[in-house]
Amino acid sequence: MREDDVAADPVDARLAARLAARLAELRAEHGWSLGELAERSGVSRSTLSRAERAETSPTAAVLNRLCAVYGRTMSRLLSEVEAEPVLLVRAAEQPVWEDRPAGFVRRSVSPPHAGLRGELVEGRLAAGADIAYDRPPVPGLEQHVWLLEGVLEITAQDVEHHLAAGDCLRMRVWGPTRFRSPGPGGARYALAVVLP
Repeated sequence: MREDDVAADPVDARLAARLAARLAELRAEHGWSLGELAERSGVSRSTLSRAERAETSPTAAVLNRLCAVYGRTMSRLLSEVEAEPVLLVRAAEQPVWEDRPAGFVRRSVSPPHAGLRGELVEGRLAAGADIAYDRPPVPGLEQHVWLLEGVLEITAQDVEHHLAAGDCLRMRVWGPTRFRSPGPGGARYALAVVLP
């Protein structure tokens, strides 16, 4: 998968439109042109332009690069485009974002909330899915990955960890990470994220 690939169909067109508007706002708040943001993020100018106009939905890898530039977690960015946060998040109201070409589905179980440093995410990787992030959205980000189903291989700080159902990997993320579902079935995990 190239960094400029885009997800095929956004799960929620309204969420995609709000995400596009928020990405454009963030760039404007920093006073950057599309070219400057492209240089800082390593994402092509055309991909950034299409994402800001809601012509495409960015992939997990592209969103991760943008989050790193803006100093936000992916959950925090996505929460900024949702309606007012609530204390009780019903299952039917938990935002779901999908990167279909990569075989990745992300549910924001407990989205970020003002004054809270932690969040909870459910991730699903299809069998064979392999997602690499070149940097954390926030250096030193604390993550706890609890594998609920399947098998998951996570590489962090050049060390590969093999998780079976029930295992939990705790880490601070400083550099590249890779999540891989070797199969034969997919993997489902809970991810607790805590800002440093």
